[in-house]
Amino acid sequence: MEKIWLKNYQAGVPPVIDPDKYSSIKDLFEESCRNFSDRPAFVNMTRTMTFKELEEKSRAFSSYLQNVIKLKKGERIALMMPNLLQYPIALFGALRAGYIVVNVNPLYTPRELQHQLKDSGSKAIVVLANFANTLEKVLSAVDIQHVIVTEVGDMLHFPNAWIVNWVVKYVKKLIPEWNIKNHQKFTDVLRIGKKYEFKDEHIQGEDIAFLQYTGGTTGIPKGAMLTHRNMVANVEQAFCWIKSSIIPGREIIITALPLYHIFSLMANCLTFLRAGALNVLVTNPREIEGFIKILRRYPFSAITGVNTLFNALLNQSRFSNMSFKSLKITLGGGMSVHHSVAERWKKTTGVPLLEAYGLT
Repeated sequence: MEKIWLKNYQAGVPPVIDPDKYSSIKDLFEESCRNFSDRPAFVNMTRTMTFKELEEKSRAFSSYLQNVIKLKKGERIALMMPNLLQYPIALFGALRAGYIVVNVNPLYTPRELQHQLKDSGSKAIVVLANFANTLEKVLSAVDIQHVIVTEVGDMLHFPNAWIVNWVVKYVKKLIPEWNIKNHQKFTDVLRIGKKYEFKDEHIQGEDIAFLQYTGGTTGIPKGAMLTHRNMVANVEQAFCWIKSSIIPGREIIITALPLYHIFSLMANCLTFLRAGALNVLVTNPREIEGFIKILRRYPFSAITGVNTLFNALLNQSRFSNMSFKSLKITLGGGMSVHHSVAERWKKTTGVPLLEAYGLT
């Protein structure tokens, strides 16, 4: 069979990749942490976390799950939070210990949350306090045995951590009343986990990394079983397409789409982690003025988004008047990118808005 699609591959993109380049996401993660140790990995609000810090904190999280609550390899842990530094810490902490991550949309209704937790068989969950009220309503109907609660500012340095948490709770009143017995605080989990020894699990490519729930367009959401090899293969595919445009360890990507969604998880978190890039985590891109302030603060080289997000930015003069000399890659997905939006983006930034398509 003639592979006619290869005629459209840009120079340097190979016709095949090696899906076994890394035996697991754990190996990919640990290599990046070694190679880019002192480089910034994630930033959110006022806190920047290096690859070294990410490795240490994710190790402490792993150690807590292994030694304190004694989850067994292959058990499911749900993550229910927006883009905060706590997410990559918990994500890589869970994956390094061989647990299966269940990404949960924090805006789920109790009925939706109950279905996903029950269907996945999740035994533990990390939840932002803002959504603990929803979780509390379904705990009696699911198998969750361990609840870890975090607040928005938990990973910030003092006094910013205290100020942000106080404002979220008492000024903005974004945390409905909740009462979950025997829950643990995320900050305590990291402090306690650090005291124990991390057990280095052997993880194979065929081990399941994620139960990633589909959008449910043909019925109730279904958990797609994604193995470590699946994810590594997709990272390698994506990396092959961008490696000629980037300098490893020197790029900045704007992560406004939620990491619990497959697009942002793959394109931003995992692929750019492989590239040693800095992920700028945007907790609430709907606050467009605040979002643009973030964009103006960082000389970003890549950004991903959906059509509505790009359109909203283009309608703001403070965005259109920015300098885009560092921008190399713009990727749209999740829905169709309108031709008019793509044209305006290219005219404004000088960079084409590429449309991506993939399946959970």
